[in-house]
This record gives sequence, structure tokens and C-alpha cells, in this order.
Amino acid sequence: MKSYDLFDLASRNLRNSKLRNSLTTVGIAVGVASLVAMLSLGIGLQSMATSRIRKSGVFDIVFVTSKQDVHGMRGRMQDTDTANARVLDDAARKELEQLPDVAEVTPDIHVVAEIGYGDKSRMSVVAGLPMSEGTTDAFDKLQGKFFSNNDADEAVLEEDFAKRLDPNPANLLGKDIVLRYAERQQGDAGDSDSQGAGSGFSVTRKEQTLTVVGINSEEPFTGGGPGAHGQVYIPVGTAERLNMMQPFDARAMVRGDVTGKTYNMLRVRVLDSGQVEQVQNAIKKMGFAAFSVIDALNGLRRFFAIFDAFLGIFGSLALAVASLAIINTLVMAVLERRREIGIMKALGASDVDVKKLFFAEAAVMGIVGGAAGVLFGWLMGRIINFGTGLYMTRMKMAHVDVWYVPWWLIVGAIGFSVLVSLIAGLYPAARAAKLDPIQALRYE
Repeated sequence: MKSYDLFDLASRNLRNSKLRNSLTTVGIAVGVASLVAMLSLGIGLQSMATSRIRKSGVFDIVFVTSKQDVHGMRGRMQDTDTANARVLDDAARKELEQLPDVAEVTPDIHVVAEIGYGDKSRMSVVAGLPMSEGTTDAFDKLQGKFFSNNDADEAVLEEDFAKRLDPNPANLLGKDIVLRYAERQQGDAGDSDSQGAGSGFSVTRKEQTLTVVGINSEEPFTGGGPGAHGQVYIPVGTAERLNMMQPFDARAMVRGDVTGKTYNMLRVRVLDSGQVEQVQNAIKKMGFAAFSVIDALNGLRRFFAIFDAFLGIFGSLALAVASLAIINTLVMAVLERRREIGIMKALGASDVDVKKLFFAEAAVMGIVGGAAGVLFGWLMGRIINFGTGLYMTRMKMAHVDVWYVPWWLIVGAIGFSVLVSLIAGLYPAARAAKLDPIQALRYE
């Protein structure tokens, strides 16, 4: 029997029992819709999380520290061999800059300073930011502008801190503030204590006038770790020029490695995010500790893989129930069409032809039910996105799509529906093929 004739006959047979076959097809559609909706939700959440990480600007950054400064859980220093650990100094910084696929290497700078504006003085955390940070989504809602260059005497204020200086933060744009900080001045090479500990450094109170060019409502991820949340941001070049004393300077002096400039952390920005892991491995071979968002992202991917698996299992349960309906429908069709099957066999139809006919009917129900299920699932997703958008708008948050259907899921859902339908049709098809044509013709 030709394929066209087979499917034409199968379609006509399905139309003879419209109500029963329609209900069975609807059952398949509901099963596929639940499967598509659940998997699409998992895919959408994963896509949203990955997109937010990419837009944050940290997806292509490797954070480098000396193994002397590696912290364990709860912020406690780990027991490391500080005598053999490499120091993160200018020589190491230049070495990192020479690595392939590295765009820039900038220090992580977070200092406690006093900000003066008019007759007000407020303590704050000042952080140095590279110019590349201005393109991240952390500054999408920036009032004013970002820094004009990497060495400008300019500042961007965090909105809540700006309100402590002026109830209307917009009034600060274009105004000058005074940065009062502790400047670290390296001691002379000949200055040493009686124990021969080596040179130290002195601390001098300094002031620097900065122009406020922007007010930002979100905090960029600077990699400084706990307690390093900036309130005032200045260009990293300016922060280096001012040579502000940082918290780790005292620790460096205790170790005796203050003869040159050292860094608590360096931010290595990679040209292509696809090369982050390669650059990170190269840095570890140099003897430094390295961390990137890929480390956290791998854990996130494992979580979503398990999450998607559970959603797929629960979504498949409805499709499994629908397969029972297919078996019931086709078994009833065998009982009702015994005389028809007997006539077909008497006219020369083989057992294989009879099996193919019932498989074709199961496949038609699978295709129609799968396509309808994908459509239902898509409509459910649109409703979810619409409802989520309304809620986030009420909460004054940016709208994001938490549901996404890729093309491969559409094809896979329909294919899976057909496969389940064919498996469900195995028993009815085998039962129909085994009918004795003589007994079938005597039926009724």
C-alpha cells in the first residue's frame, strides 16, 4: 500500500469517530502543551540569567589575586604557603597584559574616604572603574554621563549616597565635590627598623576636587568582594594617580613586600568571552589564583540542566496519560472494525499492511495533537510573559521575558508526540494484524 493511500485511509477512518478521536487528540495536545510550557520556562529562565550575566560586563573578566590573599568560606584566610606564593605587583601586571586575547588589566581599587560638598561631609567607599565599565547595563539608567577619559577628575555618585549630599541628586550634576583621602607614600630605601624588616610607607592626608558628571541608581559589579560596595566611582586611572591607601596595604607591610607597588586584585578583561577559560588557565599556570563568572556559570548550567530534566519529566506525565487514551481509542477501533479488517485481508492485505494502517492513524493523531500542543504551549507562554510584564511594571522593574521557545523545541515536541503515539499504537496494531479474516467476516 502506497504511503499516500495509507495516510488518506487513516485520515478517513479517524473522521468516522470524530468525537472519540478528537478527545484523544486533545489529550495529546494537552500533554505536549504542558511539556512545551514547562521546558520553555526553564529555557527562558536560563536564557535570562545568561543574558543578564553577559550584559553585566563581567562575563569577559578574570579576577586575579595572589595565593597569599585567597580567602576561604566566611572570609577567613586559608592556610597558604605565603613564602612561595607570587606577589601581584607591577611585574605580574605587565606579564598578564602580554597574555593572548587580553584587552586590558586594571587594578581593583576600593578605599574609604570622606566626601565634602558645601558644608556637608560624608564617609563613603570610593571605587575606581575602567572606561569599559560604562558600556555595561549597570549604567543603563545613568543620569548625566560617564567619565570623559580614564584620567579625568570626575565622579559618578551612587543615587542613595547622592541623596545624603542633596535631597535632589540631579542638583549635583556639574558640581564639584572634595575627596579627602589617605595617600600612601613609599618610604626611602634606607629607612628600616632595627630588625631589618625593610622599607615601609607613610600616610598623608590629601584632598582632590572632583566634578560630578553622573548619578547612577545601580551598582556595577567590581569584583571587590564583601564590603567593597562603591558609593563614589572615579576613573581607575585617576584612582591610581592619587595613590590612595587601601585596606590591604597594612597586610602587605606586615609581610614585608612593600618595596614596590602591589595589588590586592587585578581585573583581566578578555577580548572574546569564549577565551575566558583559556586565559584563566594560563593565569593559574603563572602561579596566581584566578576566578571568572564562568566558574559560577558552570554551576548555574548544571542547576538548569537538572531543573529542565525535572520539568521535562513532569511535563511528560501528561503525555504518558495521553498515550493511554491512544491505546484505548485504537483498541476500540480494532473491535469496531473487525469486519473491515477481514475484508481488507480477504482482498489481499497482509498483516504488515494492517499494522501500517493503525500506525498511520496513531501518527496522524500524534502530528495533529503535537502541532496543537505546541500552539497551546506557545499561547500559555505569551500569557506568562504578559502577566510577568504587568507585575514587573507594577514593581517598577525592567520587563524581561521569562519564557522562550526555541525552534528545536517545537520540532522535538512534535517528534516526541509522534514517537509516543507510535509506541502507543504497537499493541492495537499487533492485535489487528493477528485477526483471522474468516472470523472477522463472521463478526456481526
